[in-house]
Amino acid sequence: MAEDNYKKQTSLRGGTTRQSASLEHTKDRLPHSVRNDEHKTSLRGGTTKQSAQSKTRPLLPKLRFKEFDGEWKKGSLKKIAYTNPKTKELPDKFIYIDLESVTNGILVKEEVISIEEAPSRAQRVLEKNDILYQTVRPYQKNNLYFDKNGDYVASTGYAQIKAKEDSKYLFQFLHTTNFVNIVNRWSTGTSYPAISPSELIKISISYPTLPEQQKIASFLSAVDEKIQQLAQKKSLLEQYKKGVMQQLFSGELRFKDENGEDFPDWEEKRLGEVCLKIQDGNYGASYPKSEEFVEMGIPFLTSKALGEGGSIIAHKIDYISIEKHSELKKAHLALNDILFTNRGANVGAIGYVDSKISNGNIGPQLTLLRVKKQIESRFLFFAMSSYSMRKQIGSQDSGSAMNFFGIGATSKFRLKIPCIKEQQKIANYLSAIDTKIETLNQQIEKTQSFKKGLLQQMFV
Repeated sequence: MAEDNYKKQTSLRGGTTRQSASLEHTKDRLPHSVRNDEHKTSLRGGTTKQSAQSKTRPLLPKLRFKEFDGEWKKGSLKKIAYTNPKTKELPDKFIYIDLESVTNGILVKEEVISIEEAPSRAQRVLEKNDILYQTVRPYQKNNLYFDKNGDYVASTGYAQIKAKEDSKYLFQFLHTTNFVNIVNRWSTGTSYPAISPSELIKISISYPTLPEQQKIASFLSAVDEKIQQLAQKKSLLEQYKKGVMQQLFSGELRFKDENGEDFPDWEEKRLGEVCLKIQDGNYGASYPKSEEFVEMGIPFLTSKALGEGGSIIAHKIDYISIEKHSELKKAHLALNDILFTNRGANVGAIGYVDSKISNGNIGPQLTLLRVKKQIESRFLFFAMSSYSMRKQIGSQDSGSAMNFFGIGATSKFRLKIPCIKEQQKIANYLSAIDTKIETLNQQIEKTQSFKKGLLQQMFV
């Protein structure tokens, strides 16, 4: 099976010891004070209480590898690194890194261009171990530790930083909450806030001895590697699911029944033929006013709550009172309903109604689809995001903000329907892939949270 491609052994490296890639094994290598009782956070050289009482608080991290002691030093970025060195002559051809090329510390786009077609912002000629710090919209934290060979040139939308000591340590420090907060405060502009290089180099950096810098950098780089491995697994699974869906809904790939026989041919039907109810949400005078939304109550979903891959974005769900819900009778949700975005920039986006929102209500940007008994709701959920359905939506979407798929237009969408048993097999198979993707999502979030805690405690 194709899923076997995702079972490769992963590992983390820190110092000279090879470790398992599991988060639990990563924690086994934590600095000294983490392995102690959670309540014992004092450090050698004075307890937290003593430090608080000192007139000058010593530069000591909360978490530290046991082989190191002594205070850290502090200096401006200008003191410990070279920033935006004098521009070298551009090579005839090179890979250009603009502000869209880096996402979450990963170089996601590599496009070779010639010097003749290079934009005027292509000025940062890169060398191995350089750091690219995003100075435009720095809150995005799309920074890059450059460790590649070859000719690369970056946009002046980045600051090019060359550390005088350990560049990986400095790269990690630039992502600490304190540093990022200072950068954001010092940035100017509204739509595209930016910090000037002359201001960036004034920000203070705290640092220990070089061996401790290297130890910290090695450990945190291992955590970064783990996050990247999980993200790559997720991406591969998403690509695999996309390919399988294309084959399933085009009929290239078919399941067999329990006797190994072919299922009956699929039948083409209109969406209105397979749904008990197709209903858009509430609008007009009864639509909740801003003061009618509450902190806790009945879930009220609009198109903003529908994310990628059919997900529901929990923190983008609004809430209304029971009384308001009773007033808005038009589109009460039920378990296993399917939500379809009928207008706007994300027209066609879908969501599945689980127990968390099954007592909810929806706004006019959404349409609920409630299936008949002979239809597996999860099958229709996946069918609504198939290539065939997206093609139908795209052919009728004018791109205008006012474009709208009403109940009549929605009910006319055509799709091919297999028998209920084959529907269930398809739904179960694709749901299993979704479960694996969600598990990876949770692992990524857990590891990112773990690293965030480390950044807060391993640096001063």
